[in-house]
Amino acid sequence: MSHVSIRFNKSRGQPGRGTPEHVWRVFVDGREYLFKHFKINVPSVSEMDATGQDWNIACDGIFRIDRETSTAIIDGNADK
Repeated sequence: MSHVSIRFNKSRGQPGRGTPEHVWRVFVDGREYLFKHFKINVPSVSEMDATGQDWNIACDGIFRIDRETSTAIIDGNADK
C-alpha cells in the first residue's frame, strides 16, 4: 500500500510538465507522475501539502497505471 496525493497541474503544457491534457499531478512514494485522468477506488480525504501552500486529494492504496488512457488508478487491498 502506498500513500497517494493528487493535485491539479497548474503548469500543464509547459516544457517538462506534460501536455495541456495532463491536468493531474500524482505523488506516490516520493515520485511525481503526470496524468490525464485518475480513478480512486478507496476512501479519500483532503490534505494540505508539506509546504502548507497547496491542497491535495489523498488516499492509501495500491497504485496502478493505465498507460493506454493515461489514468492513475488507486485500488484497495486485493485481499479484501
